[in-house]
Amino acid sequence: MGSEPETEGCSAEGVILGVDGGTTSTVCVCLPLLPFSDHRQLPDPLPVLGHAAAGSSNHNSVGETAARETLEQVISEALSIAGKNHSAVLAICLGVSGVNHPSDQERVFNWMRNIFPSNVKIYVQNDAVAALASGTMGKLHGCVLIAGTGCIAYGFAEDGREARAAGAGPVLGDWGSGYGIASQALTAVIKAHDGRGPETTLTNCILQSLGLSAPDEIIRWTYADSSWARIAALVPLVVSCAEAGDQVADEILNNSVQELALSVKAVVQRLHLAGEDGNGSFPVVLVGGVLEANKRWDIGKEVTSSILKAYPGAFPIRPKVEPAVGAALFAWNTMMNEAQVNGHR
Repeated sequence: MGSEPETEGCSAEGVILGVDGGTTSTVCVCLPLLPFSDHRQLPDPLPVLGHAAAGSSNHNSVGETAARETLEQVISEALSIAGKNHSAVLAICLGVSGVNHPSDQERVFNWMRNIFPSNVKIYVQNDAVAALASGTMGKLHGCVLIAGTGCIAYGFAEDGREARAAGAGPVLGDWGSGYGIASQALTAVIKAHDGRGPETTLTNCILQSLGLSAPDEIIRWTYADSSWARIAALVPLVVSCAEAGDQVADEILNNSVQELALSVKAVVQRLHLAGEDGNGSFPVVLVGGVLEANKRWDIGKEVTSSILKAYPGAFPIRPKVEPAVGAALFAWNTMMNEAQVNGHR
């Protein structure tokens, strides 16, 4: 038995920030310091003091300057809504898409160190970590699958080992992502037009949606704006065509399911999350618009089914809180654990 761990400099007025920086949008939430040492004791719903959103903060997509400015913007806005300033922050976790290397973490860390006092705990992770934490309420164990504009599978073992699969961006084959699905659909339209592929209802559906009159106009439309999110926005059209019986669209979605499930399986195997017999229990957190249910063609359901066939002990989780809250809970959980360790020295 012991008392609640105390963190140096903490007060009842202190706040925790969580940032979910995606390829499409960036969200920051501000939470009060939670007076609990166990995530199972957290209040429901969690008290969110401030919430702000802006555009992409993936430096690979929008560049370093725009990414930094977006992060600073949402942080300032969330604090302003909460009636707090930067000096009230005790800890912040930034889960940012495009943070794939220690140099990426260092870059974002330095951006934050320039705007926060030296005593603020700063944690920089890939956005997949925030998504995982949103399903496990701050604890890093299991695997998360994000499938939105981009896609990534990321996992943590109980001993802290971590592994990832996919998440390398559209050029390097994130075919299960929204961008991957939509780009395959656009390619299918071009192939149908020039005779390399079968006819598909995707042609009329996409042309009508984009206000174009002929398939060859898609080429100019595609390269007029390199935004990944702009392409990925076509995913609902692909789903609609598949639900209406279009075989080309159906095949694209089936390929997406296989790619997404394969990414999860790769992480599970590398971390041995299912144990030696493959039947061990572990969470699989599912996040992202691609995995949301549709009328008949439910990508998330199909991916889950494929995972459970391979690993019957896996238990899928649809988070009750958004990834930015998961990032804040990760910051809170990590800060409390560090304080507890320091208190036992």
